[in-house]
Formats: sequence, structure tokens, C-alpha cells
Amino acid sequence: MTYDYSRSLELALASQCFIVVSDIQERLMAAIPERRPLIEQAVQLLRAATLFEVPVLGTEQYPQGLGTTVPEIAEFLPDPPSKLRFSCVEALQIPPAGERHDGRFRAVIVGIETHVCVQQTAFDLQALGYEVILPVDTLASQRKTDRDVALRRMETAGMTLTTAQALAFEWCETASHPAFRQLSRLVQGKD
Repeated sequence: MTYDYSRSLELALASQCFIVVSDIQERLMAAIPERRPLIEQAVQLLRAATLFEVPVLGTEQYPQGLGTTVPEIAEFLPDPPSKLRFSCVEALQIPPAGERHDGRFRAVIVGIETHVCVQQTAFDLQALGYEVILPVDTLASQRKTDRDVALRRMETAGMTLTTAQALAFEWCETASHPAFRQLSRLVQGKD
């Protein structure tokens, strides 16, 4: 007897995903208590995205006043558009999920602030037909309460909470993947 080991539809394939980086900017990050761990996890996820060919998009909220993207993240966002609207969707000109030519329907959001720009982006993406994935260790607000309530609200609305590392290993799928060793080194902090 043979078994069909099909993957769960809950697991995200790299070919289904793209990342939206929301406003990880110098002056905004200065007010985030857990800024160092957030940047480290975001960089780890963005490096994994490079390994698994997951597109990365990003924005800057009013950079004239809030500064530019922090250097660690800027290398992944060569020319992020600026915005005044809190949601990133308009500035990035993200089409409805059914109109994408690459078939990607899962949007991964990384950035700050969870209860403002991230949450509004998430709901706008969901309205456009995307499944939204939120790696919680790559999201922050100045106040823990704001972050926690926003995460609960988004999860209640059907969005998926996960971590950067869990998502990266979903993209990898198997230890026989050509990028597995690079991913292992990355999560161990050796890359």
C-alpha cells in the first residue's frame, strides 16, 4: 500500500508568497523597545526569502520626517516608495490576488507599527483576496498592548500568525532542498 503525502494547504510554499516590509525606518525604530531582535529576525527572514526566491517589497512612511529604512533592511529594498497613507498597498501598487501574473496569493508582512501600518496593510491585502501571514517576531509597536491587540484582531479575522524561522522552513520543505544547508547556517547565526 502506498500513501499520498500531500502537503497541507495551511503550509506556505515559497512560490505562493511575497513579503511586504512596512516602514522599518530609523526614527520609528528608535521608539521600539525590542528593535534589535525585530531587525535580526526580519533580516533572517529576508535572507531566507532570497534563498527561496520570494519577492520582497517595502515602503517608507514619510521619510523626510521619519528617516530612511535602517541599513540592515535597506539592502533588501533598493528603492522603497514613500507613503503618507498608513497601508502599504497603494504605494506598492499591489493588484488583487486574482490579477497577479506570478500566481502568488500569500502576503507576508514584516515591520512596524503592528497596530497601524501593518494592520491596515493586512486588512487591505485581505480585501484584495490575499492570505496574510504575520511572522510575529518581525512585528512591533511602541507599546506592547497595541501590538498584542492588533495581532489578536488580525488572527480573529483569519490571518495566520507564525514566526520567521517557522516560515523559512516551510519554504524549504525538506532537508534535501539545495538551500537547506544555507538556511540551517542562517538560523544558527553562522551566515
